Amino acid sequence: MDPEKIAQGIPAIFVMISGSEDKQTSADVFNVGSFDLPDTAGKAGGACTSTLLKVVNEYPGPMSWLDLLQRMRGVLRQKGYDQIPQLSASRLLDANARFEIVPQVSIQMRKARRAVLIGINYVGQKGQLSGCHNDVENIKRYLIKEQGFQEKDMLILMDDGQHHAPTRQNIINAFTRITQYSEPNDVVFVHYSGHGGRVRDTSGDEADGFDETLIPVDFKTTGQIVDDDVFKILVKPMKRDVHVTVLMDCCHSGTALDLPYEMNATDTAMHANQGFNMDFLQDPATLACLACCAFCLLDDLLDMFF
Repeated sequence: MDPEKIAQGIPAIFVMISGSEDKQTSADVFNVGSFDLPDTAGKAGGACTSTLLKVVNEYPGPMSWLDLLQRMRGVLRQKGYDQIPQLSASRLLDANARFEIVPQVSIQMRKARRAVLIGINYVGQKGQLSGCHNDVENIKRYLIKEQGFQEKDMLILMDDGQHHAPTRQNIINAFTRITQYSEPNDVVFVHYSGHGGRVRDTSGDEADGFDETLIPVDFKTTGQIVDDDVFKILVKPMKRDVHVTVLMDCCHSGTALDLPYEMNATDTAMHANQGFNMDFLQDPATLACLACCAFCLLDDLLDMFF
């Protein structure tokens, strides 16, 4: 795996925290109060979101990425959940480097901080959840109070009748807009709390043979959002040196962004994602050109022999 090619193909600095590995499901918590969170928005919430907030609340001082994962796993195990938190990134991070959402360079340069927060309870549908709206409110409060974000710079999608609906098109539009607005060294936080799924992989980039998906509120009519599409819409177009933290609180979310490096709470160092497809880094025009050249070469060879 070539780090230079990866940096060229993924110019932004992405870090994703997920509540479970690809093969695992994620829990909905019906008693957020047991996590001792300050000023919670409601009783229910996602296990990953609640755990992350509990850890950063109880350990306000510096901690490493590895510390974060291990402390999250400790909380989850204490509460009776067997899911294993995972970290994936666009760069090979030092596991012992400081966990931070807003890096010092962005603070010093007074760069913008923006967020896309998505919470889907699937109100009135089979499989309805109860905590995803609360997750968004709790994360919003944390970002404003502890990380210096402003509510005016947050795009919130929830199926509560008061915000933009988290439809497939609205989620795609939100990802597209955040890539358009963000400039080098800006800070972006993306939070998704809802159902996640798996479909058979057709591109050959998944070690387990399945693509991970986000499930929008209108999935029955518009379909799921496959991780390959999230990569093309959100990851690849983000401008160079934008600092993006993504929190995925859904099932099968370990590699939901298809990033090249990963580690979970049982590892001691970050390593290459063996399922990462380097072809994803190619510009579509370049791929088309290569395909055209290959076709022309084949045509010339056929003329020589026939």
